[in-house]
Amino acid sequence: MQAAGHDIALVITQPDRPAGRGQRTLESAVKRHARRQGLPLWQPETLRDPGAVERIRDASADALVVAAYGALLPAVLLGIGRFGALNIHASLLPRWRGAAPIQRAILAGDRETGVSIMQMDEGLDTGPVLAQSRIAIGLHDDAGALHDRLAALGAQLMVKTLVELAAGRLQSVAQPADGASYARKIEKADTLLDWAHPAAELERRVRAFRPSPGAVATHDGEPLKFWSVRVRPEHGEPGTVLASDGSLVVACGEQSLEIVELQRPGGKRMAASHFLRGRPIAAGSRFA
Repeated sequence: MQAAGHDIALVITQPDRPAGRGQRTLESAVKRHARRQGLPLWQPETLRDPGAVERIRDASADALVVAAYGALLPAVLLGIGRFGALNIHASLLPRWRGAAPIQRAILAGDRETGVSIMQMDEGLDTGPVLAQSRIAIGLHDDAGALHDRLAALGAQLMVKTLVELAAGRLQSVAQPADGASYARKIEKADTLLDWAHPAAELERRVRAFRPSPGAVATHDGEPLKFWSVRVRPEHGEPGTVLASDGSLVVACGEQSLEIVELQRPGGKRMAASHFLRGRPIAAGSRFA
């Protein structure tokens, strides 16, 4: 937005928080960018006290642009500025309202997704839509790659939307009542592979949780993170290892999965052929 000629009155991001295995306090990418560009930066613990509202009012911005802030905005902020609060949402609303639209779109086998610029209201991603842009979901797309494409698309679409709003050429459209779905946040239980499900569904699950938090299955009491898999035609009792002679194939409810790349806790990501040399998995054994 700055490169497009817009003045940024204030950058607001979450406070620094512990993250990762070591729980080190990390700065957000938004904070790092703002500091590099010399932009005014603020990290409030909450936006719900009167002082926070006044600080945002004092910035005198035309619009409050919101992207993955991680907290609901209080209603008093929704009408601040000429254009109010505008949200960049990574789905084609009303499809996939909520916290994890990218992962849920991959899990569901959607063939396309996109970005919506939404005029925020008090609901959860229920406000009227100002603009949308669509992209296809490729057969090999994972959440990381799709996130990056959507982030670039969202930035471009927001810049265009602000130009159109300022020129008075844009009207918001209420979301249709039909077709709404909820993209609930990803929980640990979501990442566990259930071998009773079809292989095609489990393959999407691996892509949906790559690179983070990762799809996991347990063998002989050890959780293993799967980085890459492919669907195979073999059949067998779900969870049974059908082959482990250089390739690792596990039976599913329909067909089977070849585990192409995986990782032990604290270990390195590696090809299955290399993995099996150091940690054999016998044919006929079972994944939990």
